[in-house]
Amino acid sequence: MKSLRDALPEYLAIRRALGSQLHETGVSLSHFLDFMEQEGADVITLPIALRWAMLPVSVQRATWARRLGQVRGFAAWRNAFDPQTEIPPHGALSARRQRNPPHIYSEEEVQALMAGAEKLPKGKIRPWTFRTLLGLMASTGLRPGEALALNVGDVDLGNGILTIRETKFGKTRFVPMSESTRAALADYATRRESLCRRIRTDAFLLTPRGNRLRGESARRTLAELSCAIGLRQPQMGRRLGRGPRLQDFRHTFATLRMIEWYRAGLDVSRELPKLSTYLGHSDICHTYWYLQAIPELLQLAASRLGVTGEGVVP
Repeated sequence: MKSLRDALPEYLAIRRALGSQLHETGVSLSHFLDFMEQEGADVITLPIALRWAMLPVSVQRATWARRLGQVRGFAAWRNAFDPQTEIPPHGALSARRQRNPPHIYSEEEVQALMAGAEKLPKGKIRPWTFRTLLGLMASTGLRPGEALALNVGDVDLGNGILTIRETKFGKTRFVPMSESTRAALADYATRRESLCRRIRTDAFLLTPRGNRLRGESARRTLAELSCAIGLRQPQMGRRLGRGPRLQDFRHTFATLRMIEWYRAGLDVSRELPKLSTYLGHSDICHTYWYLQAIPELLQLAASRLGVTGEGVVP
């Protein structure tokens, strides 16, 4: 019988062949197997799965539930070959995920983060990769995973178009870029060719070793940059506290577009479907969430409709 370490790549390959990406899951399950080896365990059991899932402190219970769910999928597959494998039941760490209020980055914060990225150590291309990632997300509203998944062939610098393939809902869409964004990406494309001696991937955004930049690295680096400019308060050890996320660049992009429309006197109900399509939302209801999340948008919408705290203005 294959060991768990040998079985994991096969499990991930099968899941990916069925359409799942599983970047985070693959990393997490590898860490889970490290934990099992440290514990001297060679069979997945509920107690060891729970201990690993609950390792992170100062996180929402939903994070524990997500980690346990990653183990559950692997354990269910493994159980078909090894009946001793225990499958963590649904509800063992059930928790309703609380949607975090988005942080709307100010222009000054974006500029400060990008300036901080330029000072990053560890490889000549690294500062330019993170500066480009932050600027790209702020100017296009891409999902973090979409930005990191871009390949060289997806970035049409001649026409200023990004091809976003196999997105969250399995669709491909085209995202136009502003001239300033196109110029910034063209500058990065030149630098990556000159600064990376060995490129091992088709990815557009590279690590110093010439590999694709991964989400875990991008999230931690943003947290470090946020601590440096006071957007996060660092905690004990290597923990970086809570604060703005990569996803919040997407929230900022959408929110600023809607605020501009209200201030310009446009009919937002007509414009909103365009934004929903641009962002790649499967349902316009997901785009309406920005109205509920940002107080300034609510105030502008109320003002446009002639609503005060006491009702409709006569």
